[in-house]
Amino acid sequence: MEPLTHNPKNGVTGGIWRVRRGSRSAVLKVLTRRKDAPDGWRHSDDPRHWNYWRREADVYADGLPELWAGTGLRAPKLLALVERDDGDLALWTEDVSGPPGTSWDVERHALLGHQLGLAQGAVREAERPWLSRSFLRDYSGTHRVPYELLDDDEAWRQPLVAENFPPELRGELVRLHRDRERFLSIMESLPRTLCHLDLWPSNVIDADGESVLLDWAFTGDGALGEDVGNHVPDSVFDLFLPAARLPELDAAVYGAYLRGLRESGWRGDERLVRLAVCASAIKYDFLAPLMLARAGEEQLDYGGSRPVDAARRYRERGAALMYLAGWADEARRLSEHL
Repeated sequence: MEPLTHNPKNGVTGGIWRVRRGSRSAVLKVLTRRKDAPDGWRHSDDPRHWNYWRREADVYADGLPELWAGTGLRAPKLLALVERDDGDLALWTEDVSGPPGTSWDVERHALLGHQLGLAQGAVREAERPWLSRSFLRDYSGTHRVPYELLDDDEAWRQPLVAENFPPELRGELVRLHRDRERFLSIMESLPRTLCHLDLWPSNVIDADGESVLLDWAFTGDGALGEDVGNHVPDSVFDLFLPAARLPELDAAVYGAYLRGLRESGWRGDERLVRLAVCASAIKYDFLAPLMLARAGEEQLDYGGSRPVDAARRYRERGAALMYLAGWADEARRLSEHL
C-alpha cells in the first residue's frame, strides 16, 4: 500500500492509497465522519453542505460522471464501494495511468477547458439530493483567516512579503476583501451548471486524451465558468506553471471552454461566463492574509510532506494575486453592464 498525497486536514478523508497485488493495482479512498479535524475542515451530515462526508461515494454509486460521457471527461471506474462495520466507506476505483495535470503544458490545459465546455454546456442541471449548494460562499466562509493582517503594517514589512509581493498588491487585496459580498452575490446570480468545484491540476490525469477527474467530494451546483476560475489560478498557486504564463493560460483555457460551450449547443451570453471566471477571484480572498500569517514558518508543499522554496512561492503567488486583481476589475466592469 502506497499512501497518496491528499489534504490531511479534511475530516472526510480517512486516507488514500494505491494498493498493488501482483501486476494489478487500484486506488482506495476511505471516507469517514469519525476523524478529528480542525475548524473549517470538519465533516458534515448535511447532504447540501460542501463537506458532506459521503458525497463522493454517492457520486460514484449514482454514476453521475456518466452524464458527461462523450465529452472527453470522465471519472475513474468504480471497482467497489464497501460499507464498513465501523461506519466508514471504502471507495475502490481504477488506478488511472497517464500524465497528471501537474505536468501539463498550456495546450493540454486548453484541451481540458474545451472538454469541460462541452460537458457543462450540455448538462446544466443534474438534481440530486446530495449535490452541494452555495459552495463558494460556504466554503470560503468556513475557514478562519486573519483578515486583519491586510491592514497590519508589520505583517507587510516581513522580508519574505516585502521582497516578493508587488507594492500595489496590498491595496488591491483590501479592495477585493471589501467587495466580498458583492462578488459572492454576483456568482450566485449567474447561469448554473453541474460543477466539479475542486478542479485543479492535482485532480486530473490525461488518459490517452481523456481527462480523468479525481476527487468529486465537492460536486454540485455552480456558475457556468466557475470551474475554469478555479483551475487557472491553481495551476500557478501551487507552482505547476510560472505566473508569467497566466495571461496565456487564461486565454487558452477560457477560449477553449467557450468553444466547447458553443459546440454543445449553448447559446447564452458569453460575457456572463467571463464574469463568472473573473468573479471567482473572490475564492482566493483568504490566501494573502494566510500567507502574511505564515511568512515566518517553514513552507511545505500540498500535503505537507516536503519543503518548498519560500521566496519562489511568495513571488509566484504575489504575481498571481495581482493577476486576479485584474480579474476582479474586469468583473466589476462586466457586472456594471450586465
